[in-house]
Amino acid sequence: MTIRGPREVVKTIRVAVTDDDTDMRDALADFIRAEPDVELVWTADGTDDAIRKTSDLRPDVVLMDVKMPDGGGIRATTEIRAMAPSVRVVALSAFGDRATIMEMLRAGAVGYVLKGSPGEDILEAIRNAAEGRSGLSPEVSAEVVHELAGHLEREAEAEERRRTLLDTVHRVLADADLLRMEFQPILDLGSMRTVGTEALARFGLEPRRPPDVWFAEAEEVGLRTELELAAIRRAIEAASRLPSSLYLSVNASPTTVTDHGFPETLELAGGRPIVVEITEHAAIEDYDAVAHGLRSIRQRGGRLAVDDAGAGFASLRHILRLSPDVIKLDRSVTSELHRTVAARAMARALIEFGHGTGATMVAEGIERPEEIEALRALDIRFGQGYFLGRPMPLVDLVAFLERSPAPG
Repeated sequence: MTIRGPREVVKTIRVAVTDDDTDMRDALADFIRAEPDVELVWTADGTDDAIRKTSDLRPDVVLMDVKMPDGGGIRATTEIRAMAPSVRVVALSAFGDRATIMEMLRAGAVGYVLKGSPGEDILEAIRNAAEGRSGLSPEVSAEVVHELAGHLEREAEAEERRRTLLDTVHRVLADADLLRMEFQPILDLGSMRTVGTEALARFGLEPRRPPDVWFAEAEEVGLRTELELAAIRRAIEAASRLPSSLYLSVNASPTTVTDHGFPETLELAGGRPIVVEITEHAAIEDYDAVAHGLRSIRQRGGRLAVDDAGAGFASLRHILRLSPDVIKLDRSVTSELHRTVAARAMARALIEFGHGTGATMVAEGIERPEEIEALRALDIRFGQGYFLGRPMPLVDLVAFLERSPAPG
C-alpha cells in the first residue's frame, strides 16, 4: 500500500516491463521505481521471458514492447491474455502505424503509448489499465479513430450492398421477364440425335453479369435457393413445348437439393426425364443430407449428374460420395483429348469408373470436330458444346430440333 495522507490509502499498481533494448528497459524500470503508487515487479528482455515471468509472478500491468523476436508483443500479449486474463497489457512502441496499433489491440492490449511520449502519458495509461480502462496516447487515439471510422464506413458499404442485392434479387423473382432460360442441346455423338437439353439461366438486368455471379450474390443475401428454384420452375414450364422423350438437365446447389421445396418443384415436370446437375465447384459439407435430398429425384425416375468432372478434386469426391447417374466431363479435359496423353488418361479413368457404376459420360465444351473424333475413339457417346449447338432461346431450340434427326 502507498499512504498519501492520514486518510487516503491508494493501492499500489504492480507493473512489469518488457523490452529487448537494455537501455530502454532500464530507463523504464527507473522511471517506474520513482513513482509512489507503482511497484516494479520484474523486467523481461523478450517475448518468451515475458510469458514465462507472467506465468510465475502475475503483475497488474505489463508494459510491453511490440517489435521483438519470437512473435514480439503480439504473441506475448495473446498468450498472456489467454493465460492470465486479469493481467492488463499496455503497448509501448516506437511504431505508430495503424496496422501495428490495431494488431496489438486485437491481441488484447488495453493501452498503446508511443515511445518518446511524456512520462505522464505512460503513467496515465498504466493507471487506466489497472482500473480496467483503455489508455491511448493522443497520436495513437487519432489512428484508432481513423481505423474505427474506416470500419464503420466499410460496414455501411456492406449493408448498402446487402440492401441493393436483396432488392435486385427480389425484382428478378417477381418479374418473369428478368429471368429467362436458354437451352443447350445434348447430342448422341454417333447418330447426332438430340437426346437432352441443359437449361441455363439468363438475367435481364444491368449491369450484365454471368449467371454464376448472380447466384453467388443471391447466396450472399440468403436467396440462392429461391433463385435456383425459380429458374428450375421456368425451365420446366418452357420445356413443356419440347418432345416428351427429351430429358431436361437443370442446375442446383447442394443447399437447394436439401430444401423442402425442391421435390415439389421437380414434380412440375410430370413424366419428363429430369437430370439434376451439381457442379464440381459447389462445396458439400453434409453428403448424407444431399444424398437424402437426391433420393426424391431417383424415386421418380430422375437422375443425378456431377458437372465439371476432371476440373478438380471436388468433382472426384462428389462422384465417390453421391454415385451419380451422369458424369459430365469438363471442357478443360474435352479440349485437350486430341492433343495430350494426360487428358485421355483422365477421361479413361472416369469412363472406367462410369462403366463400373453404370454412370453415363457426357462431354462438355465441344468446340471443334477433332474433339468429337477423340470422344468417339474413347467411346464417350454424348456431348454438348458450341460446335454442336450454343445455348439458345426455346423457340430456337424448337427450330434446331426440327432440323435435326428425330430423338429415338
